[in-house]
Amino acid sequence: MTSRKKTKGHSAPMYTHESDMYAFQMQPQTSYDINGSFLDVTGDVDGTVNDKQMSDNQEADMKNDVNPRGLEGDRASIALLMFLYVLQGIPLGLSGSIPMILSARKISYTDQAKFSFAFWPFSVKLLWAPFVDSAYFPAIGRRKSWLVPTQYLIGLFLVILSQHIPDVLGDKDDSAEVNVLLLTAVFFAMNFLAATQDIAVDGWALTMLSRRNVGWASTCNAVGQTAGYFLGNVVFLTLESADFCNKYLRSVPEKEGMVTLGGFMFFWGLVFFATTTLVMIFKREKEDEDADVDMSIFDTYKQLLGIMRLPSVMSYVAILLTCKVGFAAADAITALKLIEAGIPKERLALMAIPMVPINIALPLIISKYTAGPRPMNVWLRAVPFRLFIGLLYAVLVWWAPYTRQENGSFPLYFYAVILLSFGLHQVAVYCMFVAGMAFNARISDPAIGGTYMTLLNTVSNFGGNWPSTMALWLVDAFTWRACVGAIQECYTPVQQQACKVAGGDCTISVDGYYVESVICLVLGFLWLWWKRQKLQKLQELDETAWKSS
Repeated sequence: MTSRKKTKGHSAPMYTHESDMYAFQMQPQTSYDINGSFLDVTGDVDGTVNDKQMSDNQEADMKNDVNPRGLEGDRASIALLMFLYVLQGIPLGLSGSIPMILSARKISYTDQAKFSFAFWPFSVKLLWAPFVDSAYFPAIGRRKSWLVPTQYLIGLFLVILSQHIPDVLGDKDDSAEVNVLLLTAVFFAMNFLAATQDIAVDGWALTMLSRRNVGWASTCNAVGQTAGYFLGNVVFLTLESADFCNKYLRSVPEKEGMVTLGGFMFFWGLVFFATTTLVMIFKREKEDEDADVDMSIFDTYKQLLGIMRLPSVMSYVAILLTCKVGFAAADAITALKLIEAGIPKERLALMAIPMVPINIALPLIISKYTAGPRPMNVWLRAVPFRLFIGLLYAVLVWWAPYTRQENGSFPLYFYAVILLSFGLHQVAVYCMFVAGMAFNARISDPAIGGTYMTLLNTVSNFGGNWPSTMALWLVDAFTWRACVGAIQECYTPVQQQACKVAGGDCTISVDGYYVESVICLVLGFLWLWWKRQKLQKLQELDETAWKSS
């Protein structure tokens, strides 16, 4: 295996570009913070960093190209990149679907918290990205050395798990339980592999496309991964629903949807096998010294450490790691609570569709207000608005049972209110996201822009993941239950079963979701009072305060 050597005049590549924008992701954004919303399916809305990875020579070549030939010679490569990113989005979309499937099986929120760890690999992939980018087998190719084995392994996980879905989900008999730990381990592994595949594909895009079209890499990433997530989440949940299929797609009702989780995973496992084999055999890598030769593994990690030691960066990192605590309950639990109240999971998934054009337009509109020297002013104004939207979400969850009709359905006006609330939430999310990205771009040292931006984005993503996991973990602890009709405690599954055996019924007297919603609101405003001035001071610092050398 070969390791990359350092070459002057290049910055280390940027390895991550995950936003917190993934629908139903209990991590996000995904990518998804998968954490921005429980209905968003926009994926990597912050774009890829491939444009930033271009060297000065590449940019000069593009400017001097007086006779550009458009996409000539790159159409096949663009199509391949698009499809590779689609494949990357499939396990992410399925990961976002699993919490909703588990919620329908009445598992505890503690178990939901355990599964939320499956979303973490994309937020911490910077830890192993330098190794992936630098070590490879020359006989296979720099990117294919990682792309081929990771995609084969993802396909293998999908195929094997598809054969054991009834056992894992506890569907074989009434006494069987969901194997949450196994599900978490498998999806963590698949997302780890998908994150590694993302690193390889991002790097390969720089040499696969001609220099005049390298900017298309960001389009392929944004469109491809979003499409893959949409297939693995919205399309799957819709076709998996027997109610939806019987109502809209069938003339004769059946007990199951048109697809099953096992069947869906088996199909895409085969697609992974076939695609990887074709890429391995027919697609050759071409070397590009400007794009491929950057920094050694040691130099990259040393560079990251140098950035982290800056006082300004340390203060900003503390802000990024704590700023989303106030949004944790709304972002991580609301969708599950709505499903618990009886709203079909496929209906929630489909409600993301009308939001797509809004999600596209919002960054364009907001960027006009974040282009100045103080983009974080917009960020700070959005925080209280987003905190109050979280309280509105809690009101929606409380209101849901009162609007439910006798046949179990919900009126159209209730769905309209959810959409309106979600739209308002998205305004706040994108204000913070676009402003944060603008500030990150402004403070990043141009000499090492790729590494700098990667570090800040990684910290930001992780700052959304851990509060969501913590919020899920604490719901059951904050929930007060009583055994009505018998003298028995009702806090653990064993106690709940004992209550049932004794002829009682466990009822919730205080829902931990509402407790967390209030706590998050208070913590959010306390954080804003604590860090507002510090963030404003960081925004006023001279650019030399952000340079590591």
